[in-house]
Amino acid sequence: GLSWEPRSRAVEQVHLRCTEGSLEWMYPARALRVVLEPNLSSARHTTVCIKPASDFQGASIYVERAGQLHLVVSEAEGARPHHVSCFSAHTPQRVALFLQASPQRDISRRTASFQYELLSNQITNCSFFLAMCRPCDNVELLLAICSSDFVVKGSIRNVSHDSENHMSNVDVSVQKVYRQKNRIFQQDEASGEWRGPIRTLLQCKVKKGGGVFLFTGNEHFGEAWLGCAPRFKDFLFIYWAARERGANPCEFQLN
Repeated sequence: GLSWEPRSRAVEQVHLRCTEGSLEWMYPARALRVVLEPNLSSARHTTVCIKPASDFQGASIYVERAGQLHLVVSEAEGARPHHVSCFSAHTPQRVALFLQASPQRDISRRTASFQYELLSNQITNCSFFLAMCRPCDNVELLLAICSSDFVVKGSIRNVSHDSENHMSNVDVSVQKVYRQKNRIFQQDEASGEWRGPIRTLLQCKVKKGGGVFLFTGNEHFGEAWLGCAPRFKDFLFIYWAARERGANPCEFQLN
């Protein structure tokens, strides 16, 4: 914001071409228009989610709809940890956000930063925004091992609950990482054990239990969110039965 001409009333425009990413606006001044315009011409993204940084300050975020501005994140809400705002995109291939800087009397450093994701309507069983806590059926499970951001075999070490943010954190001891989008599940240098955190909604009432599970799910804002999680022996039965019938949607490398 400090690089702008003091008397200029022009609104700075930024075009972001990715379906997920982040923006950091330092020393917010006047206004910033951010156009989310992914380079995927065939994509039909119908939901936009925004997660402000924990130290978000200096601006409020609006979404443009039919020439009107609708508040999505106020400066006061930006300081809430894990707070995510989602809204429908009326024009899926082009979403415009408007950041309005808050008045301030000094030039102390303030930063309005946030992460964003554009979600397609094909993600229908994601607990991140639909709060589906029921067990997956066989078809959903077979699809989950093909399309999830992470697929790991392991057991539950501990479960902690965050009532303020309506989520539970599942600490997983990992025996095998079949797939992960990013390095959420990592090996501890001291013990050599593989571990990683998985989040789910508080209303799912996840409890610590014995046994080995196959954890699947998707990543949102750098966090793993639980999808299907059958016991590993049950998964093997379902997978081999489908494979014999030729009904499995993809080949899953168990070894």
